[in-house]
Amino acid sequence: MANRVEDHLTPGLYEEFLHERFVQLATVDAESGGTNIASLSWVHAKDESTIIFAVDHRSRIIQNIEKQPLCSLSIIAGGSTYSISGKAVVAGQSTADVPIGLSIIRLDIAEVRDVMFYGAKIITEPAFAKTYDEQAARNLDQQVMEELKKH
Repeated sequence: MANRVEDHLTPGLYEEFLHERFVQLATVDAESGGTNIASLSWVHAKDESTIIFAVDHRSRIIQNIEKQPLCSLSIIAGGSTYSISGKAVVAGQSTADVPIGLSIIRLDIAEVRDVMFYGAKIITEPAFAKTYDEQAARNLDQQVMEELKKH
């Protein structure tokens, strides 16, 4: 996909969003008007044109999106880095099936762009480990991912 711009996820990128992934979300800060970047892992592709993600219901991301819904997700996958931009909206709240309060956000994709710098490829994708009880983390992750699939 190098140097191409799409209006939806490619099949390969769609597959990347079917399980928990490290992504970064860029929004416009509601107070300062500057850029705000947050790391997320609870993301899910509803289809090739829609990504659903969850954030704490108290997160400043919510106010940022309510004031300025244009935002971008960045993902490192398939040897490259992609910027996925569009309009976001708070689509709902988590149900009682999830033990923490989450806001569910829907990103309607307008543009998918390969933003890797010329002449390079990613050879190791980001990896992360949960720093709290492993079983509790697995349970929560499963509950949140199931919640995302409902939206």
